[in-house]
Amino acid sequence: MGLPSADDLLILLAVGRTGRYVTAAEHLGINHTTISRRIAALEEAIGARVLTRVGGSWELTDRGREVLAAAEAVETAVQSLSGSPGQSPTLAGVVRISATDGFSAYIAAPAAAQVQRHHPKVAVEIVAATRRASQQRSGVDIEIVVGAPTVRRALAIRLGDYCLGLYGSRDYLAERGTPTSVDEVVDHPLVYFIDSMLQVDDLDLAANFAPATQESISSTNVFVHVEATRAAAGLGLLPCFMADRWPDLVRVLPEAVSPRLTYWLVTRAETLRRPEVSAVVEAIRRQMADQHDILLGAP
Repeated sequence: MGLPSADDLLILLAVGRTGRYVTAAEHLGINHTTISRRIAALEEAIGARVLTRVGGSWELTDRGREVLAAAEAVETAVQSLSGSPGQSPTLAGVVRISATDGFSAYIAAPAAAQVQRHHPKVAVEIVAATRRASQQRSGVDIEIVVGAPTVRRALAIRLGDYCLGLYGSRDYLAERGTPTSVDEVVDHPLVYFIDSMLQVDDLDLAANFAPATQESISSTNVFVHVEATRAAAGLGLLPCFMADRWPDLVRVLPEAVSPRLTYWLVTRAETLRRPEVSAVVEAIRRQMADQHDILLGAP
């Protein structure tokens, strides 16, 4: 055993945060084969494995987490040398978020803009996806999912609730009539997700308010749901915070049809300790708090 290299510690930090050699190499601007070689050198220096393969990603071993704390201290020391004396170090780096379409547009994007205004060297990449939380989280720093996730080696943070409502366009309701009970909803086509492609259990259960509904236009994208409903394709089961923005949409049966779902944030503990990631998470939480009533469909 010998003294580990500071450079090797920073390489471990990048792999521990991303779970992938290739992604870490992109962040560091080096070849992924160099990553593999330097991790091997680090493990030889400390006499223990620091990473283990889990599925398609690399996870820290118990010894790896101990070494990561030293790597974070090295990073902090390096960052303290940037900027003017007495000033806080400048936040910089890329933060990648995976989130549902509506959340991406109305929560993640404004939150990212807030961070970027204060920290221009932080870049935020938003990948729109409606899916379960990944078990590997490779290549993504933050995941936003609907429903309580079951994850290993990760933090799951409850962000808050939002409501779905049943909406019809004014033109559609004038032509087809407004249902006065849930039983009458079955006479109308429903605009919602493609059933066979829906991965999120809570979103699947949300459509069970009626015994059976006719399918109309279905899509994996909630913005398509909104626009199809506005185009009189049927009644849309829509997030209230998206549908209430349109004066041509009318909510029907608000007391009978009001499924309440929950947004959760999933990230690695070591990823959350990155200052730029922490800043984005805090901005998301502030945006959720600011939009609380709108998310719940309050008048």
